[in-house]
Parts: sequence; C-alpha cells; structure tokens
Amino acid sequence: MNNTIQIVGYVGQNPHAISFEDTGNKVVKFSVAVKEFSANTDENKTLWLDVDAWNGLGERVLKTITKGREVVVHGRLSLSTYNKDVNGVKVEITKPVIKLTSFHLCGRRPSEPSNEPATNAGKKSRLSAVKS
Repeated sequence: MNNTIQIVGYVGQNPHAISFEDTGNKVVKFSVAVKEFSANTDENKTLWLDVDAWNGLGERVLKTITKGREVVVHGRLSLSTYNKDVNGVKVEITKPVIKLTSFHLCGRRPSEPSNEPATNAGKKSRLSAVKS
C-alpha cells in the first residue's frame, strides 16, 4: 500500500524556509486550509494542514506559492512529534504533516498588496471566506 495524500485548499501564510547548515538541506513550511464537512451537521469547519517541502521542491514553493493561493497538494502523510510546555509541564505533541511531492496552482492569483494604506481593509479575501 502506498502512503499518498492529495488535498485542495488555500495557503494560510507565505511559505518560510528553514536551513540546516550541518547537512545543507532546506525545508520550506506552509499551511493549507481545507473545508471539513460532516454528514451530521450543517456547520462548516476549516481544517489546517501543515506542509513541508524539501530542497529543490522547497525552492519552487518559495518562488510560486503565496498566501491566499488555491493549491492542489500531493504528498505523503507523516507524523511530527515535538515537546511543548503547557502550564509548566512538558507535553509531547504529535500532529500530521504532509511531506510534499508535487503541487499545482489553481484558481486566480491573489491580488497583490498595494502600497496604498488601508485601501483593501474592508474587502474580504478568499482565505477569510474559507476560515469562516
């Protein structure tokens, strides 16, 4: 059985890179919002999934993916475990992460932010519509 996942959603923030000087590797991280539907309720929920892109694919992500962009993400599902302090107690946290193998841009490119202050303040972005 192959471990593959494909999602379609909106990018939550501009991707950011983390470099590992000891190995020369680089990981680019971003999150994608997807709608979560339930047969038992009419309530719309948003599920946020973290995505990691390594090395050359990460460079492509940095050049092409921006906040608010609709994307199709293909990858492998993995688990990330880390320790976090919660009320002074160290707790082990495990969350799903998609290890990116490819992506496709969808829809229109989000409008570029202008240099004019607060001109778009009253307008809803496509991403905010996903969050609600």
